[in-house]
Formats: sequence, structure tokens, C-alpha cells
Amino acid sequence: MSAQNTAPTAVKWLSYGGLIPFIVLATAITLSHYHHAILGYALMTYSVSILSFVGALHWGFAMNTHTLTPLQRNLLYTWSTIPALIAWLATLLPLHLGLILLLSTFPVQFWQDKLLNAHIALPDWYLHLRLRLTLIASLALFIATLKL
Repeated sequence: MSAQNTAPTAVKWLSYGGLIPFIVLATAITLSHYHHAILGYALMTYSVSILSFVGALHWGFAMNTHTLTPLQRNLLYTWSTIPALIAWLATLLPLHLGLILLLSTFPVQFWQDKLLNAHIALPDWYLHLRLRLTLIASLALFIATLKL
């Protein structure tokens, strides 16, 4: 596999390391009998920060891709703010509903990444990595919503 097909080592460590809170918190929610609310809110706030981060990547792509039309660039700027707004809205809902909203938004963000790939040349490894990260984060949120 060429270097172009493989995510940089730092990206792998940071990305997969970023899954640890999802996995640990979903597991703790499943095993705990007493601390569901605090663990659920911890999972929610972590999910909010990650969803905001992956949305903001589109802002960076919009700034650094010179082949986009002004309309495409503006759509990317606009989309980049929507995951953060949805994440904020999730914090205003009851915990269970907020987690469901976050759970449903992560796959939508991945779909936006796929659409972006049709307009700009993302690294070959990017969508593969994002798919794995999205699946694991979504699974953790799904497991948590079953218990809460």
C-alpha cells in the first residue's frame, strides 16, 4: 500500500484514540447501575465536540481548495457550521433524545464527506478512515441510547 493510500501515523493515533471516550463511556453506561445520567452527559458532550470538529473540516477544505466555484465554497462554509448547530441543539434536549439526534447526525456528516469527495480530491485514506470512525462512534451512541 502506498503512502497516499494510508493515513499518516499521527492521524491514525489521534483518530482511533478519539474513539476511546466513545467506547469507554458506552461500556460504562451499559455496565453501570447508578451513574447513567452523568455518563450519558459525558458521552453527549464528547460527541458534541467531535461532531463540531468533523463539521469544521469542511471549512478547512473550502479555504484550501482553489478549484471550487464560489457557490461550492459557500455551501461548504455553510455546511461546516451545521453539525455544530445540531450538536448544540442536542444539548438542549432530554439526554436520550439528544443522543439520538447525535447518533443520526454522524452518518449524515459522513454522507457530506462522500459528497465532498465528488468535488475535491480528498486523500485516498480519508473516507475509509471516516467510515470506520463514524461506525464505531455511532455504535457507541446506539448502545448508550438502548441503556438510557
